[in-house]
Amino acid sequence: MSKLTLIGYAAAMNFLCHAIPYLDQPLMAMCTGVPDWLSVVDRKIRARRKMAEVHLDSDDNELQQVAHGIIRHIDDDHWFHGSEAFVTTNLELAVQLRDRLPGDSGFRPMFVGHIIIEMLLDAGWLRRDPSIGKRYYDSIIAQDANVIQRCVNTITGKPTEKLAGVVEKYAEIRFLFDYLDYDLLLMRLNQVMKRVGLSALPDELTGWLAETDKLVESRRQELLTPSDGGNPFKF
Repeated sequence: MSKLTLIGYAAAMNFLCHAIPYLDQPLMAMCTGVPDWLSVVDRKIRARRKMAEVHLDSDDNELQQVAHGIIRHIDDDHWFHGSEAFVTTNLELAVQLRDRLPGDSGFRPMFVGHIIIEMLLDAGWLRRDPSIGKRYYDSIIAQDANVIQRCVNTITGKPTEKLAGVVEKYAEIRFLFDYLDYDLLLMRLNQVMKRVGLSALPDELTGWLAETDKLVESRRQELLTPSDGGNPFKF
């Protein structure tokens, strides 16, 4: 697997937040990661909600579970990124970054604010209960990545032979645990910066990451509660 592809694994941040409510349905839980895995495989292949909806009542139980996982990811992203808590926190972090990186008034501070919120929310789950991460990764290993690839190919209508390998490598790397160490977290952030063509963040930002972690933790319940008052997460 190429270096560029490996960099792609850090492109999406909130794998655990998507999956945790469904860990008792392992195939569905892990397939909440499908939209992000596809961004690594081929950005031209998209798992859209309408595509997945067609298969929700399929006689193929595996296809049905994969479709449900994709839809949960899309629906979660819709309410999460549109919530007042997320928008407000993202803006606050972007302003802090601009103060720490003089002259950086472009897209990077807002982009970093966005993804660091998601990274730290996943880190919070691992910090509370490390067994969650093991259970999550074990469930991925237990599934047949080729089954996921088959189902995703059916849903998107654009076959790829690369998805199974990406899923297997994702389970092997286990990079979510890096989010618990600020130096490793910064490394993962800079992998994303490289992938999207932005300049690397300086090493001195590790102190800011620690402060940001406290801020995100203080707003955890607010960030993870849908605007309709529902609560699919276990705080």
